Amino acid sequence: MANQVQEFNDYRAKMNKKLLADNNKIIKRIFNLDTNAYADGALDVKTKELLGLVASTVLRCDDCIKYHLETSFKEGITKEEMMEAMGIATLVGGTIVIPHLRRAYEFWEDLEEQG
Repeated sequence: MANQVQEFNDYRAKMNKKLLADNNKIIKRIFNLDTNAYADGALDVKTKELLGLVASTVLRCDDCIKYHLETSFKEGITKEEMMEAMGIATLVGGTIVIPHLRRAYEFWEDLEEQG
């Protein structure tokens, strides 16, 4: 299932392009705010990505989890750091997030496989 990373990115890019082409000011501002929120600041990008990963897991948003996993991977976060963050997410979110933990682990393995 190593192509799940590519499938996720292709779909996300296609739909983001359509959403932004619709020229909705609110949507564009939300996208811009999201981009700027994760920029380097008082907290570095790695920390912000791990925070996003934990929040996304607790909120049980698989697309958000995948996004933050991939960005974390690209930022050089190790599997150990990711799993420690996911441990916190599972503690805070409870056992209901375990299915998301499983899918996150599988997605991370695919990221590692693709390099």
